[in-house]
Amino acid sequence: MLKSVFGAVVALGLATVPALAEYPEKDIQGIIQWGAGGSTDTVARSVTPHAEEVLGGKVILQNVTGGVGAIGLAQAERADADGYTLLYGAENPLLYKVMQLGKKDYSDFVPVNVLARGIPILVARPDAPFDTFPEMIEYIKANPKSVKFGSTGPGGLPSVVSTMIQSKAPIEVTFVPYDGDGPALTALQGGAIDVMPAVLGAALESIKGGKMKPIAIFDTEAVPQLPDTKTVIDTNPEFADLLPWGPFFGVFVKKGTPDDVVAKLTEAFAAGAKNEDFVKLMDGRGYKMLSLSGADAQKFLDEWQAKTSWLIWEGGIAKKSPEEFGIAKP
Repeated sequence: MLKSVFGAVVALGLATVPALAEYPEKDIQGIIQWGAGGSTDTVARSVTPHAEEVLGGKVILQNVTGGVGAIGLAQAERADADGYTLLYGAENPLLYKVMQLGKKDYSDFVPVNVLARGIPILVARPDAPFDTFPEMIEYIKANPKSVKFGSTGPGGLPSVVSTMIQSKAPIEVTFVPYDGDGPALTALQGGAIDVMPAVLGAALESIKGGKMKPIAIFDTEAVPQLPDTKTVIDTNPEFADLLPWGPFFGVFVKKGTPDDVVAKLTEAFAAGAKNEDFVKLMDGRGYKMLSLSGADAQKFLDEWQAKTSWLIWEGGIAKKSPEEFGIAKP
């Protein structure tokens, strides 16, 4: 009798133990490293609704700007490794060490998905006194420091493209910093700056609307969205050894996050990247789809870091040699 009573009590106790909740059981925080309207912001807000459909949960997106993306990265790194904080990042953290902007990069995170690569473009205000890359170089040399270049801080796309220009056609310009390419492109339209190295996807609609004009595509091939705009190689073939190059956009989660949670996030964002509406948007804006995860994503990040770190070190804007951080020369 005692045995049967004990068994009943045990059974009752087991019955009252709640089943483990399936991820996600609450809203997920999504930290976007850059300001509203920029490239990273656009990509994040476009893919997330499609990923949410697979996740079965809500991702609350928040722009956490400042420190060339370092503030958003630090906030995500401080969060628990439970899958409830995602970092929507771009390329800059991979250059923090050589630029001496911080000790962190994406090595503390797992790449859920490296979604796409952006194509760099040089754009100018509509009434700028030059229309092509050679004309721009000629004008700047005749008017040193008078032309204002927009910048998103050390290690961002504008600084890398500017380094490429300086390495092949040294010029004297004035750099004006902004918290992301969205605010910088807005400043360009308002005439606060004259030139902006930007991502094609972020500038395309304004170019079509006549609010800025394209100077050169910084890639090896022309783009169908702007068939009349020449690549920098068309006019200045000496840039060929530096290209193709471009920023990227990815989704990351802190290392230590349970494998099953990482797997579910990976599945969700892979599906989001395949969504017809998202692909159409990305193609229309000139982004090159990648959708890399796992080992493929890590390989891409490692190669990107090596190529760009050595480029900016040899270009004189990095403060520390990549060698000091074990970054081998490609």
